Amino acid sequence: MTTDFGEFLRDKRNSKGYTINQLSLYTGISAAQLSRIENGKRSAPKVENLRKLSEALDVPFGIFMDAAGYSQDDKINEYKQEYERLTEKDELDIAKRIEKIRKDLEEGTGKDGLNFMGEPMSEDAKESLLEALEYAERQATRINKKYAPNKYKKKQ
Repeated sequence: MTTDFGEFLRDKRNSKGYTINQLSLYTGISAAQLSRIENGKRSAPKVENLRKLSEALDVPFGIFMDAAGYSQDDKINEYKQEYERLTEKDELDIAKRIEKIRKDLEEGTGKDGLNFMGEPMSEDAKESLLEALEYAERQATRINKKYAPNKYKKKQ
């Protein structure tokens, strides 16, 4: 196995003045695993762990991806697989929440209509607002899936 990534990681860790144990604490990656990576006994870690290392060592994520030997296409595909996966149930839940927001906007308009900065909102503006809210719902769902402990996740 190559030690190129291991040497890169060791250099970045040392430049921050961290011990392996400190880096382990900051990333949640075991000290043993970090040691194996630095000594070339293990290949570069998964994208998820590269992101943790990037954040802990304050090094741009793309630099870590390049050092680990991921191509641009690998980066995009693996990132999507790890972070952008929504289930059918997630999609249905998002659609229900957006529909409720749509109804609330329509019911709350009254005779003057929905206003933004004192001016009535056009239909295009309302649709743009709903699209932005849907995007925010999707991002929040992805983030919540990533960080919610398994014991709190519902069976799907």
